[in-house]
Amino acid sequence: MVADLVADGEFEVTAADASPMALERPAVAGAASRIQADLSDPATVTQLAADHDLVVGAVPGPLGFQTMKAVVEAGKHYVDISFFEEDAFELDAFAKENGAVALTDCGVAPGLSNLILGYHDATADHVDRFVCYVGGLPEERSGPFEYRAPFSPIDIIAEYTRPARYVEAGEIRIAPALAQLEQLEFPEVGTLEAFLTDGLRTLVDTVQVPDMREKTMRYPGHAERMLFLRELGLFSEEPIDVDGVMVAPIQLVSKLLFPFWRFKPGEGDLTVMRVEVDTVTAGESRHHVYDLLDRYDSSTDTQSMARTTGYTCTAMVRLVARGAYSEVGVSPPEYVGRVAGCFESVLADLQARGVSLVKSS
Repeated sequence: MVADLVADGEFEVTAADASPMALERPAVAGAASRIQADLSDPATVTQLAADHDLVVGAVPGPLGFQTMKAVVEAGKHYVDISFFEEDAFELDAFAKENGAVALTDCGVAPGLSNLILGYHDATADHVDRFVCYVGGLPEERSGPFEYRAPFSPIDIIAEYTRPARYVEAGEIRIAPALAQLEQLEFPEVGTLEAFLTDGLRTLVDTVQVPDMREKTMRYPGHAERMLFLRELGLFSEEPIDVDGVMVAPIQLVSKLLFPFWRFKPGEGDLTVMRVEVDTVTAGESRHHVYDLLDRYDSSTDTQSMARTTGYTCTAMVRLVARGAYSEVGVSPPEYVGRVAGCFESVLADLQARGVSLVKSS
């Protein structure tokens, strides 16, 4: 995201991170300034935000809500991909009081998927069905999990433990994550399994669609392995007594899992997404299918999940920066998709960066 915004030539970009190593990465080299800072401290975030016109948030989920609040407190516009568990709309009134445009969940899914639904929600008489299948995967299947974590691993585990909300017959229902397992075929990828996760997020409240689901995709067999670990209690945050030492199982499992999930230097990944939307306009029913398949860019050593998530986020940044989206308060991407021209602008930005969303029907 830093490299993309710097390349525009229209932004003076500051990069802030707690890690000196992160600030030394080549992608950050073009930033006008680089600041090492403890971003877990809201006061520090507010102080940093005060010196800028717009802030982009990419912190681990557990820090996301407080970071958004800290930026809004400074009265600055905010575009976020942190995917925090709290309800962003709790900050809506606060953002309006401070004159801040605050976009949440601006990644690929949630994010681009929400944008698609928002567009159809605004242009059709009504939407009858929405389903998003999405997954970030290593290109090569190896190791006991056949998986690598393209973003914060602790947020990945949350996907497997957080109850999944979905909508059926117009009612919000809740199922355990990893439920409703099915398999899909993708011509250039092969067979993938898909299971419920809590990816609908704001959509359960912001659109009136009687059938909605978000499913995460992995290589076959991954869900069964994660279900085994979860049911054994190894994802629990509740400390247990181990020979007189209190240990939270998730802390131990995280230490053991993350080396398996870490991408090796130069290891490729891919992002697969399929969004299906059923609409009715003037009595005519239509079935819309959007497919995205993106791969690691070896020429720039940029992972696909960074490309698809980051470029969606920077496209949203441009909308806010030029005033194409200016609604003060908290806005999820489906709100942005309802505004004329915003959906097309984001797709054009992605296309220009080699990320193609293909509509097949």
